[in-house]
Amino acid sequence: MSGLRGQGSTFVRFSRFIFALLLASGLFASAQLSAPASSAKDTKAAFDALHLRVELLVPRDNLYSSDQYNSDQLNESGLHFKLEPGWHIYWENAGDSGEPAHIQWTLPKGISATEIQFPAPKRLPLGPLMDFGYENEVLFPFNFHLDDSVKAGPAVLHAKVNWLVCREVCIPGKADLELTRNVYRGLYDLGLIQPPLFQQFLNQLPQPLPAGDSAVFQPTATGFHLAVSTGQRETQAEFFPEDQDVLNNPAPQTVTPTATGLVLDLKKDANLTANPAQLKGVIELNGGRNYEILAMPGAVAVPSAFSLAALARIVGLAFLGGLLLNLMPCVFPVLFLKGLALVNSGNEEKHKLRVHGFVYTIGILVSFWTLVALLLGLRAAGATLGWGFQFQSPVFLSLMAGLLFFLGLSLAGQFEIGLTLTSAGGSLAAKQGYAGSFFTGVLAVVVATPCTAPFMGAAIGYAFAQPAAVTFAVFTALALGLAAPYVALTLQPAWTRLLPKPGAWMEILKQAVSIPIFATVIGLVWLVATAYGAVLLAALLGSFLLLAIAGWFLGRWPAKRWATAVAVFIVLVVVAACVVAPRKFGAAPSSNSAPASSAGASAGSTWQPWSADAVQKAIAAGQPVFVDFTASWCLSCQVNERVALDRPEAMQAFQSANVLLLRADWTREDPAITQALTDLGRSGVPVYALYTPGQSAPELLPQVLTPGIVTDAVSKLPHGAAKQ
Repeated sequence: MSGLRGQGSTFVRFSRFIFALLLASGLFASAQLSAPASSAKDTKAAFDALHLRVELLVPRDNLYSSDQYNSDQLNESGLHFKLEPGWHIYWENAGDSGEPAHIQWTLPKGISATEIQFPAPKRLPLGPLMDFGYENEVLFPFNFHLDDSVKAGPAVLHAKVNWLVCREVCIPGKADLELTRNVYRGLYDLGLIQPPLFQQFLNQLPQPLPAGDSAVFQPTATGFHLAVSTGQRETQAEFFPEDQDVLNNPAPQTVTPTATGLVLDLKKDANLTANPAQLKGVIELNGGRNYEILAMPGAVAVPSAFSLAALARIVGLAFLGGLLLNLMPCVFPVLFLKGLALVNSGNEEKHKLRVHGFVYTIGILVSFWTLVALLLGLRAAGATLGWGFQFQSPVFLSLMAGLLFFLGLSLAGQFEIGLTLTSAGGSLAAKQGYAGSFFTGVLAVVVATPCTAPFMGAAIGYAFAQPAAVTFAVFTALALGLAAPYVALTLQPAWTRLLPKPGAWMEILKQAVSIPIFATVIGLVWLVATAYGAVLLAALLGSFLLLAIAGWFLGRWPAKRWATAVAVFIVLVVVAACVVAPRKFGAAPSSNSAPASSAGASAGSTWQPWSADAVQKAIAAGQPVFVDFTASWCLSCQVNERVALDRPEAMQAFQSANVLLLRADWTREDPAITQALTDLGRSGVPVYALYTPGQSAPELLPQVLTPGIVTDAVSKLPHGAAKQ
């Protein structure tokens, strides 16, 4: 379309070029034939064009030139457009597409016209774009100025008017408008009254901010906080920027009321490379009040945007998500070990069992609080992180794989370390047993972070968008949910009667538990190999060999201090290797170009790597898009892909609806994906977003998928999706 601006995307620029080419070649001639420019013999003050009527209004019979009055205030006039329903014309900043109306004057000597003034516009969504303009009717006021050289008598006022009127298509129009008014030199008749139409639209003109009011803005990672102080609480606002390519026009503008005004959260244009020196534009507040603002940089205090009801709902979701987290594949083996410890300690006194449950809960709480504090601290320092961020670190992956491998060797019977990390050693001293309960809670949190259970996604996304106190409250509820099943058993010792009595079977079961532990190690090794390459894989396997040697010393000479010292030395060497090797060899290959698991598209697959530009291009072309935000270390993601997304019925539904399938692989740190998750109100994976052309926000599917959920969502897409 003519004048397409948009977000600076390739599609928008290409569309603008194509339309300009079409217009130059005369392909819009048919539209213009029914709305030709007026000829000299057909001049008039009004003109009927395609989809609108345009009229030049100078409401008084005379043009006044008087020394007593300012003629700029006397000769108020306007350009009036009356549009057919559904059609619109544009504000001075048309938004993502369009052009405003223009007037070129031919006037007698001594008479000049001011620039037309623009009333406050409306947001006009057009597919994935957002225009700023007017529907139904609009009056653009202006004034005539007469200087002392103007002589009394008739004056011919001639205007060439150009406009662009749009609906699904845009039609440029033009007209020659002309009228005659008498120039009157003398006192102004104060009894003359302006027509109601002028009063209506003059009241819609933005006014300067009243004295004492102010506006400042503060850049953020994704946009700007715009704070406007009016002396009263404001609950509604829309900001229309005067400058183009500063804001992401279609993005919602979130209003946070304050005691003396509001804070408006604005998203910046994707191609904005430097923060502007000022934010200039028009803001519309409660009751249709419109003000011109010129906001300068400054500190903006954003108040909490949550309510107690919303907080209670999110805390409830977090607790329920923590409960369900116990059933996730990454957590259940640890919980199983904890149940084994409970069986072994079933004859302990009731209060000791309850202390074990309390200490286990403390371990989970401390771990969650530490993790959240680290996340908030890194974010305050400028990092962009999400839930499970540590699994994007090769250092953490190597250390975690080594820890679980060493634990697996102990469970399999190579050596005994009292099973302190898992609280399975019922014969340990009380202090050691409580330490075991604490560190089992720590281990549960460590292995839980790559999982996002149902109900957790919304809770975590909400938590990280709120002040620190709210974030900690939400994660405390999540921790309590994770701890709840074991704590319930310790608080109700009678339930332990349902558990089998201790015996020789426990040793066999303990060794059997090493199988899922080793399976987890294999998964971590595979992740390191696919995400970081063969060199780091070789270093990790070498560390496993050293750990096996350390375990052999502990098993061969279990009561010898020197053997323990040798084992500790070997373990420290392994830890040092796990820290140094990833830093030296963990830079390749990149996972951004080719996803690392089923999260990646194999040859001939319909899945393609995600990019924000790919989503925008497809939506602009009218094609729906499904994005699978995933990671190789996310077990829930892998399960959903195998049982739902890659099933034949789901793939057939996607193909029938012409859905573009994109996978955003978050296995390694990717700020673009992290930002996309943040924009969706999420802080971790899995996330499934279905984008529909014409809708401002995507539909988010549940975090546990079935083929039916996927096909039902796709079946609701509108028919006639654009074919590629």
